[in-house]
Amino acid sequence: MFLVGDLRNFFLDLQDPDYESAIAMVHSRFSTNTNPSWQRAHPNRMIVHNGEINTIRGNADKMLAREETMRSEHLKGDLDKVIPVVNTEGSDSAMLDNTLEFLVMSGMELPLAVMITIPEPWDNNNTMSQKKKDFYQYYATMMEPWDGPASILFSDGDIMGAVLDRNGLRPSRYYITDDGNLILSSEVGALPIPPEKIVTKERLRPGKMLLVDTVQGKLIDDDELKEYYASKQPYGEWLDSNLVNLKDLKIPNEKIKEHSHTERQRLQKAFGYTYEDVMTSILPMAKNGSESIAAMGTDSPLAVLSKEPQPLFNYFKQLFAQVTNPPIDAIREEIVTSTTVYIGEDGNILEESPDNCKVMKIHNPILTSTDILKIKNMHISGFKVAVIPILYYKNTRLSKAIKRLFIEADKAFNEGANILILSDRGVDENHLAIPSLLAVSALHQHLVTTKRRTSVAIILESGEPREVHHFATLLGYGASAINPYLAQETIHELISDDLLDKDYYAAVDDYNNAVLHGIVKIASKMGISTIQSYQGSQIFEAIGIGKEVIDEYFTGTVSRIGGITLKDIENNVDRLHTAAFDPLGLGCSTELESRGSHKFRSGKEEHLYNPQTIYMLQQATRTGDYELYKQ
Repeated sequence: MFLVGDLRNFFLDLQDPDYESAIAMVHSRFSTNTNPSWQRAHPNRMIVHNGEINTIRGNADKMLAREETMRSEHLKGDLDKVIPVVNTEGSDSAMLDNTLEFLVMSGMELPLAVMITIPEPWDNNNTMSQKKKDFYQYYATMMEPWDGPASILFSDGDIMGAVLDRNGLRPSRYYITDDGNLILSSEVGALPIPPEKIVTKERLRPGKMLLVDTVQGKLIDDDELKEYYASKQPYGEWLDSNLVNLKDLKIPNEKIKEHSHTERQRLQKAFGYTYEDVMTSILPMAKNGSESIAAMGTDSPLAVLSKEPQPLFNYFKQLFAQVTNPPIDAIREEIVTSTTVYIGEDGNILEESPDNCKVMKIHNPILTSTDILKIKNMHISGFKVAVIPILYYKNTRLSKAIKRLFIEADKAFNEGANILILSDRGVDENHLAIPSLLAVSALHQHLVTTKRRTSVAIILESGEPREVHHFATLLGYGASAINPYLAQETIHELISDDLLDKDYYAAVDDYNNAVLHGIVKIASKMGISTIQSYQGSQIFEAIGIGKEVIDEYFTGTVSRIGGITLKDIENNVDRLHTAAFDPLGLGCSTELESRGSHKFRSGKEEHLYNPQTIYMLQQATRTGDYELYKQ
């Protein structure tokens, strides 16, 4: 490793006066959070990258899964020679470079490949032409954005271009001189240029692209370039003919199943609901359409150290932007965010065809029970839905239940299904539910391994998720959409019990929107602005889960300390189920417990700040007793 000034001395060809080039790309960085190495040095084959791709885990997994569905005339019969498309041992920049190189070698033009991997924010942009929106939406049905702060230079030897991420979280400024040179750098003054020679001073805008064609000697601006690609095919007609909107589906002539009061209480206990979950989480979201405000930080034990039963969600902690990786303001910068997801089989991204966009568009991945009923009963060419129960008999091993889930999913896929609904409806005294996060992540990893992930979408119909963090983990580990039927039934119960004075459908709508805005907020802390990119990106760290469980079902997740095994998870499910259904006839109460997770309750969850602590602190202060203070 050496400084830029030493490059000329190291590479002898840079000292040769006969060595000329129309293009020069230099990457010089101060290594902030990684150790420098030759393997990670830039330029890569196609790009130079300043920034981070925060969604890289999901992007790489989906790119590997696409290997089964991608076909190209340029690689006819030779595709098996170039796979795997992505080297997962490389850096985020290297994996993006692998993808761009593959797309270009498959016949796609480099500027187009960059446009579809790093699209500008188009969903909420009212000033963009419909033609350009149709172009972006067509490719969005097949490729999720590679999201995160990024300034990228790209070149194939003839053209050279630059693009900025959709949020503009990396600086890129450029000069054009009177002798026909364009100099772009992450800051002004990288090269000494006499002011009288400068014709244009400008900066790259968020999501915009700059392109120089050295063969034609021409500078192509963003509007001209994108209008050219947007006009190549009738993308709008293709979308009108093939894209299905969930809101346009007919509601079937069928009743949504609701549970009786006693059944609902048993299910709430079986899924680990507490009094706090209902009163401080579900109720405020249904009432106000936003999360309730709580004090920052928590003084209760980590899930792995708690004496109370904990949902698997609580073993995962959200990662957040660090060092040079800024978060975004999801409220003020709403124009760059997108909550749309596409469900169905991904098309062949290497060949433009109307059938590629035969998918379902969902604006809010938190589904009502009516939405899930519409999807289950849809009969549209190109879509086949399979409902797979994630239940297992009491006293069956959880590992066997997961293997059976894989078999059922493979069977459904072989029968042509491209939408899998994982459902835990049907929990009773004999049937337990696989924890929803475990079921979703395990199946997601199985489909990635079998290269079927982009051929099927996973929708979850579960009574377990109820808090924003639960939904964030489910989306982060592979679910495309979630129907929290029990949380929504709980809202109905709150209205019936006069604890919520509101129309049921308005309350459910507000609850779903509160969850959605919460997920956007969590993603924005990591600099991610689209739910489509967040889905499957695994932006979490596990605390207190054993290596065997992580390696098998949450592959790639960081878990530094080890912890619970699959047997422990199974015992926790059984403990909650036994408390709910009382198999021994001991007369257990179906009332929801207050476990003291938010506020101290005697004999319940431990808290760092409890009445004893406060009393001793006051006494020590009053009496000046240092020994008492240390206790």
